[in-house]
Amino acid sequence: MTEWLVRHFVKNCDRTDDADVRTAYGVLTSVVGICCNLLLFVAKMILGIMVRSISVMADGFNNLSDAASSIIGFVGVKMAQKPADEHHPFGHGRIEYISAFIVAFLVIQVGFSLFKTSVGKIREPQQMVFHGVSVLILVLSIGVKLWLGMFNRTLGKRIHSSVMMATAADSLGDVATTSATILSLVVFGITGFNIDGIVGLAVSAAVMAAGVNIARDTLAPLIGEAIDPKIYREIKEFVEQYDGIVGTHDLIVHNYGPSKSMASIHAEVPDDENIRTSHEIVDTIERDCLRKMGIFLVIHMDPVETGNEQVEAIKKQVTEVLAGLDSRLKFHDLRMVGGVQRINLIFDVVVPMDYNETMRDKLRIRISEEMQKQDSRFNCIMTMENSFCAEEPESI
Repeated sequence: MTEWLVRHFVKNCDRTDDADVRTAYGVLTSVVGICCNLLLFVAKMILGIMVRSISVMADGFNNLSDAASSIIGFVGVKMAQKPADEHHPFGHGRIEYISAFIVAFLVIQVGFSLFKTSVGKIREPQQMVFHGVSVLILVLSIGVKLWLGMFNRTLGKRIHSSVMMATAADSLGDVATTSATILSLVVFGITGFNIDGIVGLAVSAAVMAAGVNIARDTLAPLIGEAIDPKIYREIKEFVEQYDGIVGTHDLIVHNYGPSKSMASIHAEVPDDENIRTSHEIVDTIERDCLRKMGIFLVIHMDPVETGNEQVEAIKKQVTEVLAGLDSRLKFHDLRMVGGVQRINLIFDVVVPMDYNETMRDKLRIRISEEMQKQDSRFNCIMTMENSFCAEEPESI
């Protein structure tokens, strides 16, 4: 069903890096979400009135909030498609995040309203009416929500949309809340005990939790989040594949909406290479990165000494020292200023985020001590900095 909808409603569906194609995916998921959630809302409201169940109606209003979320998402996707202009040179892609944040507040508000209603039902419970058909309708609702969640997750992964992934998580959360609603009806039908208000309370809590999760997921790119390790590797390997590039470091990626990114990176080039030649290589990489990866890349050239056996030996020593202190430590931009009585080693050390100033000061001392064991003339001049890449799990 998912692939059928994609083939019929998304033109050039395989070109997921294209902004228009990505927008078409967003419109498709929004329209499907609106239709499915409105149908579920109407069915559950009719059913809730028939059986006089607040948990069923609460679940229906949750679907209505999901439909409203899809509408806001639809508007956000269309507005995010607007091209760059004089006042917004990087486009309007972040509107998609803002619309998802509005959705999060809407979901939280609906959950809070249901919470108040459920508390009232616990204080003054109303008689319910059990119908087997009501359970059947809710079971069908679970099936619809499961499909909708998988639909959004599949397409969200395909176009790397955090908003669609959040919608998928919300849909799967609805499966749990509807299951709880079924539980209240079944318990009443079997025992005659009314737990409707209690279940409605659980449903409202789940709805509010879903809203908080959506807000958290959409705030991250707005505030500025660390680079995904996979993206970090892709950009790093893309730059380093070119002849004339020795290595890279200090990669920073700024997100201006899904599939709209600007990045900067330091590229190490041989210090004995003609600067015009290195500059031409860098220009080529920047153009190719924009054309092939859709990333506006700015490259800073760092000249490094190559072919010097003493420098290479010192780099190996620094690598071993850092590995012995903390396997997470890395370094770059090592320069040696030689002398008779003193040899200055100037380099940058990349430390984890959990290193405070005290730990950094101690680390400087330890590195200097360990390097002086190699050669008493070594004087380490270090700059401590953090990586802009999210730390990878050990399994990666």
